[in-house]
This record gives sequence, C-alpha cells and structure tokens, in this order.
Amino acid sequence: MGQVTVRVGGYTHPVSCEDGQEAHLIALAAEVDRRVASIRAMGGQFGESRLLLLASLLLADEIHDLRVDLSRAKAAPPGAAPEIDPLLAERLGRLAEQIEGIAASLDQP
Repeated sequence: MGQVTVRVGGYTHPVSCEDGQEAHLIALAAEVDRRVASIRAMGGQFGESRLLLLASLLLADEIHDLRVDLSRAKAAPPGAAPEIDPLLAERLGRLAEQIEGIAASLDQP
C-alpha cells in the first residue's frame, strides 16, 4: 500500500493509496488545493474543515455540471451535432483566423 503526504490549504495530510497511484493522488490533492486557494482569495477567515467543505462543494458542482453535459450528449440522437457555446465558437473562429493569417505570412517569400 502506497502512502503520500499531500498539502492542501497549508496543511499536510498523510494519505494511503494503492501502489502506483501516488502521483495521481498528489494531482488530485493539488486540484483541491487550487479550490481552497480560490476560496481564500475571496476573503474571509475559514478554518481547515470549512475550507475543505467549500472546496468539496465547488468540486461537486463541477462534477454535477459534467454529468448533466454527459447525459445530454448521450441523449442526443446519433450523428447530432453537439451543443456549442456561441462565445466559445466565436473565440475559436477568431483564433482560426489568426492562425490562418500567420500561416499565410509564413508562405510568403
């Protein structure tokens, strides 16, 4: 059984895991730590347990959104185009134009 010490919110925690999963566990803890840091950046004084609770709720909300997106994707008829965020499509269009401009300038002698 593997064991790592992770740091979240300035606190260290020894955690056991399956052998070979140490790096994955460290990456997961880093993700939680990013959420804790974003909560701290909002201000306010929170204890360790409150910070971890709020970080967990943020992660649970993201998981919920991903599950909803996955359900929608699975429910769509085969071959149907996925729902596209118009703002994302616009940004991608601008990036494509910039890339095409760069490619065109590289083709010129």
